[in-house]
Amino acid sequence: MNLILLGPPGSGKGTQAKLIVEKYGIPQISTGDMLRDAVAQGTELGKEAKKYMDAGQLVPDEVVIGIVKERLQQPDCEKGFILDGFPRTIPQAEALDKMLEELGKNIDAVINIQVPEEEVVKRIVNRRSCRNCGAVYHLIYNPPKEDNKCDKCGGELYQRDDDKEETVRQRYKVYKEQTEPLVEYYEKKGILYNVDGTKNIDEVFNDINAILQKFT
Repeated sequence: MNLILLGPPGSGKGTQAKLIVEKYGIPQISTGDMLRDAVAQGTELGKEAKKYMDAGQLVPDEVVIGIVKERLQQPDCEKGFILDGFPRTIPQAEALDKMLEELGKNIDAVINIQVPEEEVVKRIVNRRSCRNCGAVYHLIYNPPKEDNKCDKCGGELYQRDDDKEETVRQRYKVYKEQTEPLVEYYEKKGILYNVDGTKNIDEVFNDINAILQKFT
């Protein structure tokens, strides 16, 4: 079962992907995680990607496509995969189609998690990460016991550059302009399924699970 998760930043794609991984045992391929790893390790790719990420812009297609192609050829993707954060543009979707054809694979379903802009801003701007262990908190939904202090390791909590309001609104704008056309692209292929992302996590997963049952 090969899936794509669509939705604006902060729509819960990563959370839902992890729940799908637990239930169906297929790997989550998050370009965001892969890019952040490259940034953290200070690789050439990471340095290049960081310039775009800090400005709230998309990382160039050729960089992302190279990463994804290598990942899809790893053994754990044989039974399926979840693409989270890719494709983000029509050219990426077309490159993905071509790449999958070369690998003898295809996409079964595209899950589009719908969340309006103000809800996205509220979710992301209130996120805090631990500098030490990487744990993530939310000042409204999942606050730390002590201000600016990680419950797990006592490390300092900080707001990632790409979680600041100005950057979040820029990311949402970029999403509307460049990623939303994918909704129509996959609708025409007959594999798009819309899900209301403003519900709670379990309700959203139940809606997604009802769709995925068709492919198992």
